[in-house]
Amino acid sequence: MGAGSTVHKATPLSRRTARWFDARLGAASFARKALDKVFPDHWSFLLGELALWSLIIVLATGVYLTFFFDASTEEVVYQGSYVPLQGVEMTKAYASALDLSFDVRAGLMMRQIHHWAANVYLATTVVHLMRIYFTGAFRRPRELNWLIGVAMLILSIVNGFVGYSLLDDQLSGTGLRIAYNIAISVPVGGTWLASLFFGGDFPGPDLIERLFVIHILLLPAVIVALVGAHLALVARQRHTQFPGPGRSERNVVGERVWPTFAAKGLAVFLLTTAILSALGGLAQINPVWLYGPYRPAEVSSASQPDWYMGWLDGALRLWPGWEIRAFGFELPTPFYPSVLLPGVTFTLLALWPFLEARFTKDRREHNLLDRPRSRPLRTAFGMSTLAFYTVLFFAGASDVLAATFQTSVNGLFRTFRILLLVAPPVAGFVTYRLCREMVRRDRPGASAEATAVAPAAPDDGAARRREVAPEDAPEHDPASTAGVARR
Repeated sequence: MGAGSTVHKATPLSRRTARWFDARLGAASFARKALDKVFPDHWSFLLGELALWSLIIVLATGVYLTFFFDASTEEVVYQGSYVPLQGVEMTKAYASALDLSFDVRAGLMMRQIHHWAANVYLATTVVHLMRIYFTGAFRRPRELNWLIGVAMLILSIVNGFVGYSLLDDQLSGTGLRIAYNIAISVPVGGTWLASLFFGGDFPGPDLIERLFVIHILLLPAVIVALVGAHLALVARQRHTQFPGPGRSERNVVGERVWPTFAAKGLAVFLLTTAILSALGGLAQINPVWLYGPYRPAEVSSASQPDWYMGWLDGALRLWPGWEIRAFGFELPTPFYPSVLLPGVTFTLLALWPFLEARFTKDRREHNLLDRPRSRPLRTAFGMSTLAFYTVLFFAGASDVLAATFQTSVNGLFRTFRILLLVAPPVAGFVTYRLCREMVRRDRPGASAEATAVAPAAPDDGAARRREVAPEDAPEHDPASTAGVARR
């Protein structure tokens, strides 16, 4: 070659393909903006990630289980590997659950991972919601995301109940019978609602098939859509953060999505998968072969729902036998604890951002979070509500507690009814006084608002970088999001 000649290397096919798609989709600018977004690195922000990763594991294991589960109420005689139930008549749904547990390779582990992941998903969702409530992350401009979160919680609870009711064992059948009585307790439309859901009088012939469609198709589709909307709003809005040095309402101090935050997210996902896999392989949950097939004439003792339905079971047990008849309609006893109480609870929960803004006259945008102590009334009300539902939760296990501690079930009912009236105001009063005292003992002369500023972490010489998304700067502009090295 001559000295003046140049070598033109062919552009790799992968790069040409990427450019072709980018020219038509504009994906590069979107990806650059998304990867440059700054997230705070406080540990509590990982609660939402835990819920997301658990949901993904629920969906993945659910797909596997769908290949082997037969959602049919047709009666068969079991001839599978579990000897104690051989020759027993049962539905195909229950028989397929036994086959999954004993005859399908990795079936029992997948069943248990699925169940554990569902419990962890709902637990982290509740704790994530509590973090948002106690720190005031629901305030303007995040009211819509709060409503989406409450809707996801309600639908997830319903889908969890529907999921473990599919197997048609004695425990799930008892829960479905309770659900049927709750449905028909609704005035005017209750019988129509029960007929639509159960396919007639309980147990309806089409019940399992309808539950199957609801569990694997309808509710998951809505939940996934809500999760997408939730994440889109998180990406669209400036992220909340706790007060501290260099942090204000108009910036975000933390770590960019790529590579630091993405690496942390991947580590959390792998850790979540490992823990749930260990639980699925080592910790027994929902051993349906011990319960036997559902028989409407039988109800076993110690019939307990999953934890997220325990408060509803406790409310049904503690509510007195009140009934109201007026204008030709009747409000039976189950209506108050199982329809009215959850309706009031979730309505107040959904409307809380608007109620607080109305009573405090605070309609400003908030990107800095509160410390719970700096909002004594909100924190006290939240703790009162937690105390109320904690009592209901333990009341749902009254028969188990009575058998374990050799005491009277009726005595436990009386105790829980007293606690239901006493514990919430006591918890609220104690919480309020503690918050006020902690605020008073903060730095002399500091106001309640100033005490919400977290002290700076001591310098450990590690020279850790913190990215700052500055005020009014486009997040996709490399020059504006170059970051500030903070030591």
